[in-house]
This record gives sequence, C-alpha cells and structure tokens, in this order.
Amino acid sequence: MAANTQQVRAWTYTHSGYPQSLQFSTVSAPTLEDVNPNHILVKIHAAALNPVDIQMMNLPIWSIPVHTFNGPKVSSSDFSGTVLAAGQRTGFKQGDEVFGVTMSPFKECGGTLSEIAHLDLANTTVAKKPKGWSFEQAAGLGIVWLTARTCVELCAPYVDPTPSKKIAMLGGSSAAGIYTIMIAKQRGWKVITTCSGRNADFVTQTLGADEVVDYTKENVRSNLTAFKPDAVIDCVGGVEAIGLSKRYVTIVGDKTSRTSMGGSFTYLYSPRQWLRWAFGRLGLCERYDCIVLDQNREYLEEATKLGPDQIFIDSTFAFEDAKQAFERLNTGRARGKVIVQVAV
Repeated sequence: MAANTQQVRAWTYTHSGYPQSLQFSTVSAPTLEDVNPNHILVKIHAAALNPVDIQMMNLPIWSIPVHTFNGPKVSSSDFSGTVLAAGQRTGFKQGDEVFGVTMSPFKECGGTLSEIAHLDLANTTVAKKPKGWSFEQAAGLGIVWLTARTCVELCAPYVDPTPSKKIAMLGGSSAAGIYTIMIAKQRGWKVITTCSGRNADFVTQTLGADEVVDYTKENVRSNLTAFKPDAVIDCVGGVEAIGLSKRYVTIVGDKTSRTSMGGSFTYLYSPRQWLRWAFGRLGLCERYDCIVLDQNREYLEEATKLGPDQIFIDSTFAFEDAKQAFERLNTGRARGKVIVQVAV
C-alpha cells in the first residue's frame, strides 16, 4: 500500500475469539494509487452484519504467529456506499452509489466496517444501488440475497420438473430464509417453513409461505414428512430433515451453533456430511450439499428489482455501537438484517 498518513475508523480484530477480539480502531486509509484496474475505492455508508462475521473472528488461525494471519483485519462483508475511485475494468466511476458483498478477510481494508474500503472485484460482487433504496436497505442484501438465490438455483432441477413443486425451508424468518421464500414463491413453488409462532404471520402473510411449522411446539420432521417436499433448504442447521427429499441444500451443516463456521468449511470436521455428499453423488441417497454463496453479479442485479418494502431490516446501530449490533445479531432473534451506519 502506498505511503499514507491518513487514518480512517474501523472495527478490526487481530486474534481469534469473539467478542473480546473486536476493537474500535484506526487503520491506514487506501489511496487512489492503490486502485488497480479491477479495484474500487468505496466510502462506506452502511454495513450489514452476518453470522459469518462472528464465525470468522472465531477461527483459530488468527492466533498463529504468522504475519499473514495476525495483522489487523476489518470485520464484515456486506456494504453500501459511494465510489471514490474505480479501475478502468470495473464498469464503475467516481460518484456511483453501490452495494454488494466482499470476501477478502486476509487483506488490509478488506472488510466493510470501515469508513473506506479498498475492494478487489475478483472477490467482490457489486451492483449499482437503486435510487429508491436507502443505503441501510442496500447494505442488507448482499450475502443473504446471493445465499438465497444460490440455494434456489441448486434446488431448481429437482423442483421445477415436478408437478408438486414443493420445498421445505428451515428457518423461514432468518435473513437468508426470508429471501429464499420470496424467490421460491416467485418461481411458483409451494413452501413449508419452520419458525417460531411469533413469526408465523410474517412468513405467511408477508412472504407468502404456504404452511408453517412452529418448531417450539410441533414435531418438525413429522410435519415436513407429511408435506412431501421435493427439496429441502436449510438455514438453521441440524439433521431432523435429512432424508425427506431428493435434494438437500444447507448453508449451515449439521451443527446448530451460530458461532462456529458453516458452509463448505464444515466438511473438514464432519465426516457424516462428507459421506452424505459422496453417497449423494453416487445416487445412493439424496443429493446433499453444504454451500457458500455464488458471487454471481447477475444474481445480485436481480435484487435491484425489489421494492423498498421488500427489504427487511431488524435494527440499525451507530458506527460506535457496532458491538451492540453484534450482540443483537448473536441473539438469533433478529428478523431481517442488523445494520451499522458507518458514514452518514
């Protein structure tokens, strides 16, 4: 990074262990000279928090005494903001209002809980923000929309050709579950979903789910079995819906902890998941995948068709109060996104 004395505020961590590792600090601001042809420099207006942000902070590799691992890392991946500078191959220009998600935890200024972010489009998915959206609304879509869109796409070959067109959605009031139901209903699928009783009206009346199972009072597996889904999409973890359909896509895996890493990372410590995946490929059981999102720009641009009333925010916090925002996220009770206002 070019020599630079300007400092910007950011929430960073240098070692593993949430919440004690998260610190409000300053980092060296990237400069215009740092912007390569495939890079953009963004003034961050808002960032959204995701469970993966906490999971990243808990990875033990950050305590390994190697420079690559123990330098300051800026937290979070979802963002909205204004382009300060753009490389000639990005398709953006100074002044563009943008939103998206970046995946570069090893890089200085690679996260989005910072007043300025230096983003490489090789690992960042960006689209222009619709004028009808606030920056807070735009910040809350990157990870959850791409996750939902990826899950639906992976299930489509098992659902679209069937006359029933049924899916079971585990965790319908979760941030990713909200958009999974929304996209599934747009495709004409029938959806049964799990949530607590207090969210039942929301997932049926607002999102359009056809049936709801209150997991706090009802037997989830027996209700899903009676529904006979063509595919299962899991946003909460666990194994109670395994074996109920020909297709099973999860973003969490067998674990139910919110603080340990999900996605394809779970194959490393869950032999049962790996065997399930392998047997599914051989046609010996349901087709199983534990996935991370597809950073597909076309998918993200599909989200720009949403109206402001179709974007769901649970709560908004000031930049200085980001720790409180993480506490809200970690309750597991947020309905919609938890947003941090970075630069108003």
